[in-house]
Amino acid sequence: MRERGVRAPFQSPGRGQRQRVHDARRDHRPRPPAQRRGAKKGGACQAIGRSRGGLTTKIHAIVDALGNPVAISLTPGQASDFSQAAPLLDAVEPQALIADKAYDGDALIDALKERDIVPVIPSKANRLIARDTDFALYRERNLVERFFNKLKGFRAIATRYDKLASTFLAAVYLVSAVIWLN
Repeated sequence: MRERGVRAPFQSPGRGQRQRVHDARRDHRPRPPAQRRGAKKGGACQAIGRSRGGLTTKIHAIVDALGNPVAISLTPGQASDFSQAAPLLDAVEPQALIADKAYDGDALIDALKERDIVPVIPSKANRLIARDTDFALYRERNLVERFFNKLKGFRAIATRYDKLASTFLAAVYLVSAVIWLN
């Protein structure tokens, strides 16, 4: 007579016929099913950037002397601010451009001087020859920061709920019009 033990319903491990427990939640594929093999249709141009913090979108804006928006654009969150400076400046004709150190690049400053626009941009710490900056005028840069503060006061803008960049940009334009009217 055979002894009944814990392993009685199973074969011995030496024969290679053990009962396997399969997880019903997995497809047993080399990749998770949510990962697509190709790019999503129209997904590349929706101004959604991926980072460790999640999905992000940057809003770039130029404001006038009263803090009202004049030109606005969207980029993915990992894009640099410097990349949108020239396209936004094509839409306006300012006498001076007040910007932070992120915009301190020779290409942008040369383009501003060609258009007779005074660059009010402090030099980066790693620039070999520092440029002179009118810091009395640079103090007015808070206008753009205050515009973004008002813009982010609207919940739909602060936490982008829209899937399409065109819909989100339309919401940004609508809120900018409301800010302009107030």
